[in-house]
Amino acid sequence: MSRRVAITGLGAFSAIGTNVEEFWRGCLEARSAVADIPAKWNDFHHYNSRVWSPLPALAKSSDLVNDIERTKLDAAAVLAMETAAEALRNAGVPFSRVDTKHNIFALANTDAGRAGVFVGTGVGGIGSLLSNAAYHMLSPQPPRLQQIAKTLASSEQHQESLRTAERIAADIRIPFRANPFVVSMIMPNAVSANVAIKFGIHGPAQTNCSACSSGTVAIGTAFRAVQSGAIDTAIAGGVEHLNDDYGILFRGFDMARTLVVRGQQPFRNDQLNRPFDRDRSGFLFSQGGCGVMVLEELEHARARKARILCEVAAYSETCDGFNIMMIEPKGRQITRMLARLLDSAGCAAADVDYVNAHGTGTHLNDAAETEVIERVFGKTPLVNSTKSLLGHTIGASGALGAIVAALSIRDGTTHVCKNLDNPIRDLNFVRSAGSHRIRTAVAQSFAFGGHNAALLLKAMA
Repeated sequence: MSRRVAITGLGAFSAIGTNVEEFWRGCLEARSAVADIPAKWNDFHHYNSRVWSPLPALAKSSDLVNDIERTKLDAAAVLAMETAAEALRNAGVPFSRVDTKHNIFALANTDAGRAGVFVGTGVGGIGSLLSNAAYHMLSPQPPRLQQIAKTLASSEQHQESLRTAERIAADIRIPFRANPFVVSMIMPNAVSANVAIKFGIHGPAQTNCSACSSGTVAIGTAFRAVQSGAIDTAIAGGVEHLNDDYGILFRGFDMARTLVVRGQQPFRNDQLNRPFDRDRSGFLFSQGGCGVMVLEELEHARARKARILCEVAAYSETCDGFNIMMIEPKGRQITRMLARLLDSAGCAAADVDYVNAHGTGTHLNDAAETEVIERVFGKTPLVNSTKSLLGHTIGASGALGAIVAALSIRDGTTHVCKNLDNPIRDLNFVRSAGSHRIRTAVAQSFAFGGHNAALLLKAMA
């Protein structure tokens, strides 16, 4: 007989809140953080999209991850560790330092061999890769752009080009050395491995890399590991930190025409991101974020008198097997995934009170998703998109959406679907953050590559 899996702790870091309760308040207040793209990105390319959602700066040091460790770690790994620590504290799982030299901790009253780490990410340590690429290409002295500037200085007709080259050269951040830890920094598996190392966990430590579904897949994989009896406790979620000084990643999405653009409408920056609205133009590029859950076998959690937020009742995933960058327009594999999800949870479609949708704001995705939601669930359940507030946090998005679903069950309310003035389909979109009856929630994600994943959460009976 499969075991029940409880959610006992949450941690979050986002553009609208750097801990889970601040993040949740930001959601309920419909906050968003939208800014013009960094001015220096314009020295390298002319972009169609002109806005993004930047993250607050990470702390330079903390008791958990000191400044020396941060020179050896990508920001995504640091963010995963710090957010995991918040989730553990909120779960009532204390930890203490057991190795001062290496700054290693251990979880109290936890069998390390029956605990696991499951973290999803889309691109892992991409920031460290780009930073070290800058050093590799530009570090010879004098730097390449300075050499170009000196050459141009010999001709008066090139004075304007000289000034441009000098400005770009001044903007480029060349590290003082090649980081000897670059390989371990850029490995996608570093996000889960470093969490396991930091807390002395000896069960499975897996990184799930399924693009925008990564966080959902990671939580689902953790759920199955606890449900099967392989482990009792799991730290699970998703992380992304797109630390990019030159707009390289942004340019890739921009060239693919997936990002929000101003168009003909007189929208302010914070109105451009419009999932499920007829005036949607693409997704808001986010610098990233992190969401982490502590999952426990239900009796294990009860034995230590943990506060239980809700339970994960089912997980399902499919693959479109259709196109590397395009959703299958009919949503057939998404429909099949949701049918399997309901069957696994022993639920009828009518039992679902709320759907935390993928809701990117792209034309095809939103059209296909709303059609599937109506086909499977009808027009009754509440529907919103957390991306309408945060933009698209890539590998963190599914985890942050699942956290919203859990908190919506806990508090009997959920956030609005922001900037939704003219819905593309007549669904029960959340238009106000008042009290809502939410006992069962579905959080779903889709991704480049055709990866579809969904979780079904229930209030504790």
